[in-house]
Amino acid sequence: MQEDKNKVETVLFTIGRFIELEELGKLCGMGSIGYLKDVLQELKKDYDVRSSALEIVEQGERWKLNIKRNYLYLTENLLTDSELDRPTQETLAIIAYKNPVSQSEIIKIRGNGAYDHVKLLKEFGFIVSEPMGRTRILKLTTKFYDYFDVVENQLRSKIQTIFGSEVNTNTNDSSTQTQNQE
Repeated sequence: MQEDKNKVETVLFTIGRFIELEELGKLCGMGSIGYLKDVLQELKKDYDVRSSALEIVEQGERWKLNIKRNYLYLTENLLTDSELDRPTQETLAIIAYKNPVSQSEIIKIRGNGAYDHVKLLKEFGFIVSEPMGRTRILKLTTKFYDYFDVVENQLRSKIQTIFGSEVNTNTNDSSTQTQNQE
């Protein structure tokens, strides 16, 4: 069983997101979902008894190797070194805060540079856009929630914690802009 736990741990570490049991089984070469659940439970117990910053998280039929909450503050500073630059992160924060939101509203808030941000965010799979009249509606994807490890009802408070008052998302003022607008 130790070899199978190592395989599962490797896949969970590499994927870095929640994964369905069926997909995890295929990637690890395990056909029995029952056995895979046993392996995951054993691996979860291993992490629970270790003095580790990592944990195995179960969400229904989905699993993930994650950083324990009391160590997340160490990773918040890494956001600035991510593949998204600060202006794009701020555009994403506003989209997340107002989700769903019209693209025209984002452009009013962030300026014309937000067209490039929206394009990049769609390429990364964090948002999708759907036509609505003369504009588009921007919505968050499951990948966004998995990647940033948030649930919808915690989203606004996390955004305000990360960006503070720099991101002004007043829905009643169409001239609202962020301090760091491009």
